[in-house]
Amino acid sequence: MENGQGGVKGANIKGMSTSSPPQSDKHALVLSGGGARAAYQVGALRYIAKALPEYRPQILTGISAGAINAAHLAAHQGTWAEAVSQLSNIWLSLDTEKVYATGFGNMARRVMVWGLRLLSGGRLGNADVRGMVDNSPLREFLHDNLPMHDDERIAGIQENIARGVLESLAIITTNYGSGRSVAWVEGNNPLLWERGQLRANDTQMRLDHIMASSALPMFFPAVRLESAWHGDGGVRLTAPLSPALHLGATRILAVSPRAKPVNAIPPELRDPYPSPAQIASVLLNAVFLDMLDYDALQMNRINRLVSKLAPEHTSEFRQVEVMVLRPREDLGKLAQEHEITMPSSFRFFERGLHNKESRSSDALSMVMFEPEYLALLIRLGEEDAAERRDEIESFLRGGACSLPVW
Repeated sequence: MENGQGGVKGANIKGMSTSSPPQSDKHALVLSGGGARAAYQVGALRYIAKALPEYRPQILTGISAGAINAAHLAAHQGTWAEAVSQLSNIWLSLDTEKVYATGFGNMARRVMVWGLRLLSGGRLGNADVRGMVDNSPLREFLHDNLPMHDDERIAGIQENIARGVLESLAIITTNYGSGRSVAWVEGNNPLLWERGQLRANDTQMRLDHIMASSALPMFFPAVRLESAWHGDGGVRLTAPLSPALHLGATRILAVSPRAKPVNAIPPELRDPYPSPAQIASVLLNAVFLDMLDYDALQMNRINRLVSKLAPEHTSEFRQVEVMVLRPREDLGKLAQEHEITMPSSFRFFERGLHNKESRSSDALSMVMFEPEYLALLIRLGEEDAAERRDEIESFLRGGACSLPVW
């Protein structure tokens, strides 16, 4: 049974133990960015919802494409398992043309405008180019698939807060004017803060917040929130776990759509000069995915330090346990195998960013919203979570996670 405080209560599930976690634990779910890769998060959550149907985090934070997942889960009126199942159906109904315009004329016009501005030193071409693609189809899709009031406020969040099944939802954006990260928080008396590069704003979540957080830099246009233009929440967020921490979490489950980096350099990337696509892949990974690993490792180091303090010195500290779920397979390589399913106009322009000698598809994997690829990511997420079933169950029931990353 779900309880008003969220978290997990004991249940006999597939031979799992029936012990309950400490009632003082406050669970948070952190969903990071990665464009289309966020479908992997849905698969992992789908398995957890089946294996531990009573798990329901009190705090949800969403960054970039993870903001779409977090908003849906926070707003859904029903059980957690039903919310995850419906989210899976939403992703499985997507295709690239529902995310951005893929017509050859539309894409060619935007490429020409960008090229003219660069070649003419800004004298030619539209001075107000907003993104490399037109993502108005995504706005229409989300409007049709998220519960929404007439003024585009996300419906259901306040109702779940009133029911006690949700405490706070935080969606992260980047203010392109100030260069700072902003956590837009809808919750029950949220703890607002302003520290370092991250500040919090109390708000009623709207579709614009979701569109801004998921606006891949340069690729999707920025969105005006209040008096400033905002874009992807992962651009300046150096501590992706910090919003959940500020909101009082003591146990954080984070789902990253990036496989554990390998030290060995693939043979095909050793000799050729890096292509623009390869460089873009490194930059996008640094922006959206690498910081989560570093943040989780830092938090575990702090936990170990706090555990060694004498009791009289720990009153102002709290230990926050963290588990990071991630794919065992490289989702970029999988995207390359499914590139043929992309619209021909996109493949035409995308090939111009590669060298003949090398291919790097991390950037491609973030914008490949093709049904076969999304279904594969969901299946992989489910399989990977099943592989770590015992570890996940132990963590959600109050145990420590000795290895925050794979």
